[in-house]
Amino acid sequence: MDQLKAIRYFIKVVETGSFTKAAKGFGVPPSSLSRRVADLEKSLGATLLKRSTRIVKLTEVGHIYYNDMQQILGQLAQSQETVRSYQTTPMGRLSISCMVGFGDKILMPLLDEFSVLYPEIILDVSLSDELSTLGRDDVDIAIRGGYAPNERVLAIKLMDNSFIPVASPGYLQKYGTPKSAMELLQHRGLYFKTPSGPTPWLCKIDEQWHDVSGPAVAISNNGSWLAKKACNGEGILMSTRWALKSYLETGELQELKFEHELAITQNTNMAVYLLYQKQRYLVPKVKAAVDFLVQRIKETGEDNKQTK
Repeated sequence: MDQLKAIRYFIKVVETGSFTKAAKGFGVPPSSLSRRVADLEKSLGATLLKRSTRIVKLTEVGHIYYNDMQQILGQLAQSQETVRSYQTTPMGRLSISCMVGFGDKILMPLLDEFSVLYPEIILDVSLSDELSTLGRDDVDIAIRGGYAPNERVLAIKLMDNSFIPVASPGYLQKYGTPKSAMELLQHRGLYFKTPSGPTPWLCKIDEQWHDVSGPAVAISNNGSWLAKKACNGEGILMSTRWALKSYLETGELQELKFEHELAITQNTNMAVYLLYQKQRYLVPKVKAAVDFLVQRIKETGEDNKQTK
């Protein structure tokens, strides 16, 4: 028995819900396809499908086998693409997932450059602050802020992702400039909301962490809207240096500096990471994108350091 062919027949039956439709898709007689699937079940010692005159349904163990085989066939197709694409022109659909703020301000302008260099690559870009699992979500490259991930993927650190406090000159004139981190408890706060909740204002004093978050006047996962409210003098904002760069350069916002630096987490090793699966780097379109983005985003990170 050609087990791989039998598995493909089985999956097609599940997807179409019919032996006849599945057989038509492969251009083989329904009896031949049905016999192959029956041989597969016999070799496994399990009934994968419930058959009736009208419908075909998966059994409980059939569900498990179907999900497993889908993953295996996906990996096989991926390996075949790697072999076929090796040392060829970068082309095809490239799926990229990136956090929203970073995507708007840094990634999307770079991808315009990338498209000029590699016109045969079709970019499929999703901006979301929800975490993506590369294998499960069919993502070639992900860009995420936070800590080095535990996933079985390669993670390249692109730049620091530390947060800094800022306020507009108008706000400071009206409410006063806080002289210490503890004084922030008396100030109006604009808070960025992550999937795990609003980011707090934290500082470490004498080896003890303190939450110095002031009363909230606005909470959102839209960084541009929060920055606009900060420019309007509505509160103090904690955000990343790369996100605030243009506002700091124009003077619309100014960085607040204290003896004890602020953070949004007790883990001080926050960064922006580019993630991809090791075997996918052999695919020309992925290699081209990884190499280009790593170089250009690191250049952007160096520019941000110069604005400090």
